[in-house]
Amino acid sequence: MLIDTAAYGNRWRWIAPEAKAGFTLAGLLAAFLAGSPVIALMLALLFALLAVLGAGVPGRLWLRVALLPLGFLALSSLSLLFSVTPEAGWHWAPDAGARISELAGRSLAALSALLFLVLSTPLPDLVGLLRRLRCPDALLDLMVVAYRMLFVLTAAVRATCKAQEARLGHASRRQSLKSLGLLAANLLVQVWHQALGLHLAAAARNGEGGLRFLSAGFVHARRDCWLALLAGICLLAAVAGESV
Repeated sequence: MLIDTAAYGNRWRWIAPEAKAGFTLAGLLAAFLAGSPVIALMLALLFALLAVLGAGVPGRLWLRVALLPLGFLALSSLSLLFSVTPEAGWHWAPDAGARISELAGRSLAALSALLFLVLSTPLPDLVGLLRRLRCPDALLDLMVVAYRMLFVLTAAVRATCKAQEARLGHASRRQSLKSLGLLAANLLVQVWHQALGLHLAAAARNGEGGLRFLSAGFVHARRDCWLALLAGICLLAAVAGESV
C-alpha cells in the first residue's frame, strides 16, 4: 500500500497527529479563503513541498498517490465547460475559464493539504485522534474494518495471482479471462468468510465497545501542537491578506 509505505516511513511520523491535523485544517480553510487561482496553486505547492521535502515522502510516490484524485478533478472541471438553459439547451459556458480555474485551484490546494496529512500520519494514529475527539465508535469501527480488509484482499489477490501464474493461467487471452473470473470468485468467497468472522467476533462482544488497539506515544506533542497552531495562524493571515 503506497499510502501506508509513506505514512510509516516519513521523517514526520513521530510528530503528534493533532499538530498535523490542525495544520491541515488551516490549509483547508486557506484554500477556501484563497481569492485567486494563483494563491490556491501556491498553497497546493506549499503542502506538496512540505510532504516531499519536509516529511521526506518520495516525489514519485506522491505523484502516484495523487494521480487518481487529480484525474477525477480534471474530469469534474471539464464538466464546467458546458451550460444548460431552457432556451438554448447544451452550449459552451461563457465564463468557463474563470470558473474552472477557481474550482480547480481551490480543489487542488485542498487535495494537497489532505495528501500531506495522510502521507505523513498512519491511519491508527488518525483513528486514535478521532477517538479522542469523541467520534462515534460505529464510524471508527467501520474505518478500522475497511482498513484491515484492504490488506486481506491485497494478500489474497497476490497469492491467487501467483498460483495462477505457476499453472500458466495467463498463457493466452482465453486463459487470462478464465483466471480473472476465478480470481473474482475466490475473492468473493474470502470476503464473505472474513465478514462472517467479523460478525461473529462482534456478536461475541455483545456489540459493546469499539475495536481497540495500541496507539503510539508522542513525546513532544504539546510543542508540536503549539508550532502547528502558530504556523496555521500565519498561513491564514497571509492568505487573507493577499485575498483582500
